[in-house]
Order: sequence, then C-alpha cells, then structure tokens
Amino acid sequence: MLIAWTTLPDRPAAEKLAQMVIAEQLAVCVQVEGPIMSFYEWNGQLARSEEYRLQFKLLPEQATVLETRVMELHPYDIPEWLVLPVHHVSEKYLSWARASSTSSPL
Repeated sequence: MLIAWTTLPDRPAAEKLAQMVIAEQLAVCVQVEGPIMSFYEWNGQLARSEEYRLQFKLLPEQATVLETRVMELHPYDIPEWLVLPVHHVSEKYLSWARASSTSSPL
C-alpha cells in the first residue's frame, strides 16, 4: 500500500475531494485532518495558512490515476503531493483494501 498527502484551504473543499476520489474508487480510504497551520515561503514572503490535510490510503496501481485526478481538482497553483510506501499492512486491512478497489481483485 501507499499513503499520499495533500492540503486544501477549507473543510468543504477537503471533504468534497475526499468523497470524489472514494466514489471514483481512486483510493480505499481518505482521512481529513485539521485545521492545521502551515508556514512556508511564497513569492519571497513568509506565508501562513490554515489548511486541512487529506491522507489517502491506496494501492500502488491507483497512484497515477489518483495523482492526476487530485491535480485536476486541486485549487492551488502548486499542490502538495507526497506519496510514501507502507512497509507493513495487516493482512485483514490489505484484503479489505483490495476488495474495495476495482483495480485489484482479491
């Protein structure tokens, strides 16, 4: 499995994106966290934004399509998109994830 993250500017946008990717079966689970406070440099200035973090749980075969879809729907010019491999997943959770995905039958 993989875990991916992005951030969005408000809860309604975060929940809408989460619901869309689940409905399109591009991830097996999406968690919305926040608000969180992000600090970063933007156009040479220190910036601060309240954001909502989405954590996507997905199978490797979903990664490319999920990234493409998130980038299509994302309101930011340069969205955060981080993907990490999961080194261990319980067999029951992995079986559930595979059953929830149209891209990988049991």
